[in-house]
Amino acid sequence: MALALFVAAPSSAQITSVDPNEAIDADLGTPPATAPSETNVTVQDGIPTEAPMPAPSDTMITPAPAADQNTYQEDDLIGAAEGVFGKGAQGLGKLIEDILKKQGRPNGYIVGREGGGALVVGLRYGSGTLNHKVEGQKPVYWTGPSIGFDAGANAGSTFVLVYNLYDTEDIYKRFPSGEGVAYLVGGFNASYLRRGDVVLIPIRVGAGLRLGANVGYMKFSKKQRWLPF
Repeated sequence: MALALFVAAPSSAQITSVDPNEAIDADLGTPPATAPSETNVTVQDGIPTEAPMPAPSDTMITPAPAADQNTYQEDDLIGAAEGVFGKGAQGLGKLIEDILKKQGRPNGYIVGREGGGALVVGLRYGSGTLNHKVEGQKPVYWTGPSIGFDAGANAGSTFVLVYNLYDTEDIYKRFPSGEGVAYLVGGFNASYLRRGDVVLIPIRVGAGLRLGANVGYMKFSKKQRWLPF
């Protein structure tokens, strides 16, 4: 009996009464605080799935392409040309529209006045302001000797579309020209001049007493020059 009591004593010392609910809660403890999840979870057919991220808003502002920022819009050009030839000049808007469809938008234009005359050999003098999309306004003068089947005299306003002029210093040079009409709408005509990549398209009203076609050049300068060559 003494031996039985000796064996039973340790066994009873090792037995404790435990509440199952309290033991489970003690093991779990207090759950750590977690940040709210940024993932949207939806349940489909009893299975939780992550919701797709929302697509970027269509209203986000994106910068305009450089080509648009560095060239003139059609409305700007028509408005500037109407300031030269008069608002609502018949055929002017259509002429500019046709040129832009074929040539694209320019990065500069010249507004000015010119006069000249010819009897086989012709002369032209003009002055105005170069408007450049990046470099602003610059004064410009030009002379234009020519030769051809050309006679008469004319004077009036001139509007020149300027393409690929990335440095305004490149305008002060000589541009070969053929005064045959490249574009003709209503009472306006436009010719085509080019030097390297720079293209000039002068638009003139078809007024005056000068008829025919000629070849020559237009030389642009920063100051008035009386010698045409």
